[in-house]
Order: sequence, then structure tokens, then C-alpha cells
Amino acid sequence: MITLKSSREIELMKQAGKVVAKVFETIAPLIRAGISTFEINEIAERVITENGCTGPCKGYYGYPSMTCVSVNNVLIHGIPNRRTILKTGDIVSLDVVACYKGYCADATRTFEVGIVPERVKQLVNVTRESFFESLKYFKEGNHVGDISHAIEAYVNKFGYSVTRDATGHGIGSSMHEDPAVPCYGKEGSGATIKVGMALAIEPMVLEGKYQTRILPDGWTTVSKDGKLTCHYENTVILTSEGLKIITLTEEESKEYKEYV
Repeated sequence: MITLKSSREIELMKQAGKVVAKVFETIAPLIRAGISTFEINEIAERVITENGCTGPCKGYYGYPSMTCVSVNNVLIHGIPNRRTILKTGDIVSLDVVACYKGYCADATRTFEVGIVPERVKQLVNVTRESFFESLKYFKEGNHVGDISHAIEAYVNKFGYSVTRDATGHGIGSSMHEDPAVPCYGKEGSGATIKVGMALAIEPMVLEGKYQTRILPDGWTTVSKDGKLTCHYENTVILTSEGLKIITLTEEESKEYKEYV
């Protein structure tokens, strides 16, 4: 069942979103060769808890950490560990969920480690741009499938593919709510968009083919062909005052001020 958020609920989600953004602001200058995914998660956990939030990922169906930290060919659900050390040329996605007084916000950023090749920069940029392309269709009376179709169509123009094995989702008092928001879809399909709808829209893009596989840990999802992957996500709410992205950093808010 899709729940439409009240103004009170939206305000609580915004507070959670500020903490998610603060995680990215704290982590971004620390992304460098030599840092482990374990250290990244430790810093993120501290920011979440010190700012009055909980991290619902930890313990979710047994998931062991508060964030997912995914490197290169790991598309999603990379479990932070001391063995995975970033090196120059890598890309690393940090997926963060914070809950404030029972309401959640969810976002992901992919960071470049040092100097990366141009093809890698393009993958990161296209993944982010596909998210903003999809927002053109997040309008009252449109359908969730319009958002999904826009992501896929944009990504495909650059020769990339989108995952079929994971989706974005509704969000609110639970981390995952209806409706599912796939990265591919038909225009005019899916739930009708209404004021109060809150979605975690998350393009999950593969440099090669769309097939993925899950490693024996039961979580880590990698590209089957071993090629690079990229992930970008924000929590977005259609309010009576327009479309609001509640997980932007201060710097991003200046660039995308129409959504603040």
C-alpha cells in the first residue's frame, strides 16, 4: 500500500535527509587511496548516531553494517570490511539510510578515488544525470513507470544498461515501502503519482550487460561480466509546494536549488 506523507511526516523525513547529506559531506574529503570500506562505514555510523538518528540497514535481514560500501564492479550491498582498500582509479558507492524519530531518508553517492579515466567519469556523470532526467516525470498524474522509463532511456543512449535485479522504492516510516521504482519500465505503467508521494529513486547502472550475481555472503551484488557499475540515489517527495529532494548536501543544494 502506498502511503502519502503529511506535512508533519515530511518535516521528520527532511531531518533524516539532512543527516544523510551530512554523512556525504563528512566522507567526501576523506575518500582517498588507502582508506578501507570498513573505515568509511565507521565514520558514517558515527555521523548518523551523533546526529540523533538510527541506521535501519544494520540488522536488516541480518545485514551487518549501517551502510553499504560498494567498489567498482560491486553494484549494491557491498559489506564494509578491513580487506577492501581503495586505490587510485577506483569508484566507490556509499549507500546511507538514516531514520529520525521513526522516519527515514535514503541516498547514495558514487565517489571517484583520485584521478580516474575519462570513461569512468562518464559512467559516474551519466548515472547522476539519469536521476535528474527522471525527475522531469515525477509529476502529479504521471506514473511511476514514466520515471523508470526515463532512467533506462537516458542510460541506454550512452551504451550502458540498468539492473533488473533491484529497484528504488517508496520510503517513509519504513526504509522500504510501496511502490517499487525499477530502473526500467514502460511509460504510463505503475502507480499514479500523487502529492505526498515519497520515493527513493536510484539509478543502478552497469557499464556492460545488465546481469548481476550475488556473492556467497548473500549480499554483495556484482556485475556478472566484471565490468564497472555505478549507483546514485536521493529521497524525493512531491509536496504541495513542488518536488523536493531532501538528501542533497549544501553544495548540491546550490546547484539544484529548484528542488530545495
